[in-house]
Amino acid sequence: MPAYEINYLHNDGSLAAKLEMQCASDKEAKILAHALKMDGAKQIEVWNGRALIYTRPQMEIEARGPA
Repeated sequence: MPAYEINYLHNDGSLAAKLEMQCASDKEAKILAHALKMDGAKQIEVWNGRALIYTRPQMEIEARGPA
């Protein structure tokens, strides 16, 4: 089973909590991330090794025009 790291972040991006667990699939890791959500955490990141597989809320990419 793959190892996953779940990070819970505060509004300022600082780490609120970090969990490491074995899950059968990416989907299972995402479900557990929401089920185990820490109070005060404003963002969830789920990592499988070096790959970010899930984040909520979705990080918005700002479209920038010419300066």
